[in-house]
Amino acid sequence: MPEHEAGGTLGTPTLEVRDFLRRRREQIAQRWADEPLFRTVFTVSRDEAVEAGKVVVDALAQVADSQRVEDPDAAGFTGVREQLARMGAARSRAGLSATQMSSELAALWPPVENLLVADLAQASPEGLRECSTTLSVLMGTLRLVAMQTALSEGQALIDRQRLQLLEVATPVIKLWDGIVAVPLIGTLDSARSQVVMETLLNAVVDQHARFAILDITGVPTVDSLVAQHLMKTVAAARLMGAECVVSGIRPAIAQTIVHLGLDLGTVKTRASLADALGYCLHELGANIVNATPDDAGRR
Repeated sequence: MPEHEAGGTLGTPTLEVRDFLRRRREQIAQRWADEPLFRTVFTVSRDEAVEAGKVVVDALAQVADSQRVEDPDAAGFTGVREQLARMGAARSRAGLSATQMSSELAALWPPVENLLVADLAQASPEGLRECSTTLSVLMGTLRLVAMQTALSEGQALIDRQRLQLLEVATPVIKLWDGIVAVPLIGTLDSARSQVVMETLLNAVVDQHARFAILDITGVPTVDSLVAQHLMKTVAAARLMGAECVVSGIRPAIAQTIVHLGLDLGTVKTRASLADALGYCLHELGANIVNATPDDAGRR
C-alpha cells in the first residue's frame, strides 16, 4: 500500500505527482475529453479525445519524472508539441483568440486538482499542498508550451500566407511568343524581390522567352535597394538567355534615379509597357504598323 494511503508521509513532490499521473491517467483523460479544448478539436469520437488526453498525461508524467516541471524545454514535452500545434491551429481556425485558448488550457487544471485531492486524501495537509503546488506548476508549464507552440504555428501560417500573397501579386503574363512581362505593383522588399526573380526565371524557362519585361509603373518609389533588386533580376534573366527590359520609368522615378546616382546603363529601359513591347517585337523581327483612322474605318 502506498505511503500516503496509509496516512504516512509523501515522497518527493515531483515523483509523487509523477506516480499520481500514472495512476489516474485514465480518469484524467476521461475528464479532459469533456473539456472544450479536447471536445471541440477531436470530433470524430470521444475515444479519440480520451486517447489524445492520455498522450498529454504521459508527457506530464515524463516531465515530472525528470523533475523539470518548470522547464518548457523538458524532453517530455517534445512528444506532444505536434499534437498541441494541431489543437492550437484547430482552435485558431475556429476563431479563438490567444486569450480564449489560454482560458481553455487553464480549464484543464480543476479536473486534475480534484482527482489529486481525492487521490491523496490520506496525506498530510502540508504534503497535499506541496504536491498540489508542484502539479499546478507543471500544468502552468504545459499551458506555456501550448501557447508557445500555437503562436509559433500561427507565425508559420502567416509566413506561408504572406508568401502565397506575394506569388499571387506577382503574375507573369505572356505578351507574345518569346515575350513575357511581370507588372509590379506596390513596394519591393527583399522577400518580394526574391519571389519576382524566381517567378520570372521560371517563366523564361517554361515559355522559352527571349525577352522579359519588368513593368514598374505601379511601384511608388525607387531607391537604391529597389534598383539593386532590379539589377539582380536583370542579370539573372540574362544568365538564362533572356534580355530584360524595365518599363514604367516615370519622370519622378527618373529624377530619383539621377539624384541617387544609380547606374542603370546596362539595363534596357522604356517609358511604358507599350514601348517595351514594341522594342521586343522589333528585336524579334516583327513589323509594327500604327493604324491610321482610315485603316480603322475600313476594318
